[in-house]
Amino acid sequence: MRLDIGSLFAAMLAAWPILTNAYTYERLDRETAAVAIIDHQVGLFQLVRDFDQAHFREQMYGHARLAKAFNLPVVLTSSAQLGPNGPLPQEIIDMFPDAPLIQRQGEVNAMDSPEFREALASLNRTQIIVGGIATDVCTTFAALSMVEAGYSVYANSDASGTTSALARDLSNQRMINAGVHLLSPFAIFGELMRDWRTPPEGDDVYPLLESILPAAGMLTRGHGYAVEYGKVLPGQDKLPW
Repeated sequence: MRLDIGSLFAAMLAAWPILTNAYTYERLDRETAAVAIIDHQVGLFQLVRDFDQAHFREQMYGHARLAKAFNLPVVLTSSAQLGPNGPLPQEIIDMFPDAPLIQRQGEVNAMDSPEFREALASLNRTQIIVGGIATDVCTTFAALSMVEAGYSVYANSDASGTTSALARDLSNQRMINAGVHLLSPFAIFGELMRDWRTPPEGDDVYPLLESILPAAGMLTRGHGYAVEYGKVLPGQDKLPW
C-alpha cells in the first residue's frame, strides 16, 4: 500500500483547528464564584510549617479579603473549635457577619457535613475558591468532594498550609490530578479583576493587592511617593524612559 504524503498532510491540516481548540479556558467569574474558608483556626495555625508563618497569616487574611473586595459569597467552617483547634480568627468572622459559619463537630471532610453542603449549595455558585488548614486534609478532602459534586474548584495556593513542603506538594498534585485549579492569590485576583476599569477601584484594590502581593504594594507606594515628592536627579533625564 503506497502512502500518499499529500493526502496525509491535507488530513493533518484539516484536523489542526480541532487539535488547537481542544482546551477551553475556564476563567474565574465574580458572578459565578464563591469562597470557602475551611478551618483557618487559631489552633490549627500552629501546624503550618510549609510557609513562613508571617507570610501565611497574611495570605490567610488575604483569602478572606479577596472575597470581601469582590463581594463574593462566603461559607465559613470550623472543626471541633471548642477543643485545641480553636475558633476562626475574629477578624475573619467580623468581615462576614451574615455568612454561614458551620461549626462541624466531627466531620473531617467539610463536605461530609450536611449543613456545609447545604450552605454551599444555597449560594447558587458553580465556582468555589478554597483555602484551609491543613492542605493535605481539610483543603484537599473538601476540594475533591466538591469536584465530585460538580463544582469547579480553585485552590488558593498560599491560603492553605500544612506540616511540611512534602505534604503540601503531594496534596497539591492530588488536587491537580482530580481537576482542581491551583492558582496563586495574585492569579485569583487577576482573573476576578479582569479589567482595571471595573470595581473594585483604587481605594479598595490597592490595599487588597498589597495584602496578597506585598511587592506590588511597595511598588505602588514608591510610585505614589515619586509623584508626590520626587524629582529627576542629574543623569536620570539621560535614561530612555
